[in-house]
Amino acid sequence: MKLLRELCIILIISFIGNVINKVLKLSIPGNVIGIFILLAILCLGVIKVEDIEHVSSFLLKNLAFFFVPAAVQLMTCFKTISKVVFPILAVLVISSIIVIVVTALTVRIIKKRQDIKTSKSIQKGPREENETINNNSTV
Repeated sequence: MKLLRELCIILIISFIGNVINKVLKLSIPGNVIGIFILLAILCLGVIKVEDIEHVSSFLLKNLAFFFVPAAVQLMTCFKTISKVVFPILAVLVISSIIVIVVTALTVRIIKKRQDIKTSKSIQKGPREENETINNNSTV
């Protein structure tokens, strides 16, 4: 029953994203709008990660199955796509490079922040850190 509830939550949010897409006639796909809605709901704490954890894990583990229909459709439209294959490949390569660079920079920034926090806690020492925790808990 829990899995059904989790799946319903995800499907309802996806449905809301698709409705917003149709009503507002946006160029952003409804599924992407649904993802942003889910992110907002998770950040606001309306839904906890634990409320959708099992179904989300299952969907992520089996993500490749969702690409099969798109791949089959691409094969049926090969004659049309073959005329623009080089621009498509160029966009794929450029966007992949951008994603790799942005991911690397993001990891570097997060790693530096973690190193700074770690070095501050080491400089304080365990005794001062415990005093800080105790002072904050009594306030």
